[in-house]
Amino acid sequence: MRRPAKRSSSKLSSDSQHLVTFAQAIAQASSRLEEKAWLKPLDALLHKLLRTDHQALIDSALDHLFKADLDAYDVLIEAVEAGSESTTIEFEGQEYDVQLLVLPVLAWTRFSIASGAIAADMQNALAAHLHAHVLAGDAKLALAPALFAIEQLPRHHSEVFALTQQLGQAALKHVPMQLRGEQQPSAAFLADTRYVIAAVAVPAGTALFHWQESEQQSHFSAGKSAAIDAWKQQVTPLLTRMLPGCNIELLLPQAYYFGCREADKRIRPASIRAADYFLTQTLDISSVELHASIGGFSEDINGQVDEYRIGFAIGGDPTVVYGTVWPLYEQESGEDMTLLMPAGVALPEPLGPSPLQEILTVLRECGIVHIKHHTERFTMEFCDDCGAPLFPDREGELVHAEMPEDTPPPAEHFH
Repeated sequence: MRRPAKRSSSKLSSDSQHLVTFAQAIAQASSRLEEKAWLKPLDALLHKLLRTDHQALIDSALDHLFKADLDAYDVLIEAVEAGSESTTIEFEGQEYDVQLLVLPVLAWTRFSIASGAIAADMQNALAAHLHAHVLAGDAKLALAPALFAIEQLPRHHSEVFALTQQLGQAALKHVPMQLRGEQQPSAAFLADTRYVIAAVAVPAGTALFHWQESEQQSHFSAGKSAAIDAWKQQVTPLLTRMLPGCNIELLLPQAYYFGCREADKRIRPASIRAADYFLTQTLDISSVELHASIGGFSEDINGQVDEYRIGFAIGGDPTVVYGTVWPLYEQESGEDMTLLMPAGVALPEPLGPSPLQEILTVLRECGIVHIKHHTERFTMEFCDDCGAPLFPDREGELVHAEMPEDTPPPAEHFH
């Protein structure tokens, strides 16, 4: 679902107003040529604001459009993301297109999930596999020398822009990338995503990826499928060594924002499976003894569902011992369409399973059969003391998840 930018003053600056105007003009364009004509000044203004770190002006325009014109908001956020994760750099008299990539790793464990520096030999191995399976033949590459947790990724578009520029220059000059400052500590989760960040530079207008090259274009889909298969097969053992004690799944290297969103979605089922494994192993019980209570939560009690929260209890004891959150993204709907369609009317095929149906499927695959879905809407509530989300119990009360007092202490690290 769409998400608003940070709140800002209701009065727009001149540059923010220009962003709004250009985005609205593009949203209302009646031809591709008209759209391209408006894109040129929009991209130029965004480049100036990103280069000079005027993030607040961009946020003001996004916030205004989110409240006033969602079509134009979509245009502007797409342009902001594209302008921060890609650029053109002139090097030795030639122009190069530079694209920031993310290499997502889904990880789940009973132990801690590592992050931090990537050794030089590991960087070289990852680069070799990117060139062999993913990138176009003329591509130049630079890797950030760290495995990032989500909290350690750039938070603002201007920071992504700076990273794109820095990595792009490193790729073209074929020099190692040096990180600035220290990474903040990562939060401890049973299932989480780790990211390798890279930049690829190619002569302007040429292919970035192997499946884009002229000899691959007629069967690009098969080429892309072969690339992800080879990537998983060759790189999984490397990253398993970096993430000891973890089960991992690799996603195909993709453009920065697209890859991050895809990883956000794909980690959600792993979070439920990790919770099931953690509880059954730690408490020495079987999955059939677990009871799951599902509730839909919204910022506004009358608004759409923003996330589902699942509270887990054991046997006849209603106490919620653990909880996990299933956030919704982009155009996902928290409404279960099967409950809204008239009887006997089949769901349109493109809709696919709803998020709630996905949650139920994962729970049942884990062997959890006692499942309660509360149909009422809950507002987002958190613990006043520690800030943790509150989870629904079997009766629909929102409670803090508390493991039994006699639970063995968790293992902090894998040895």
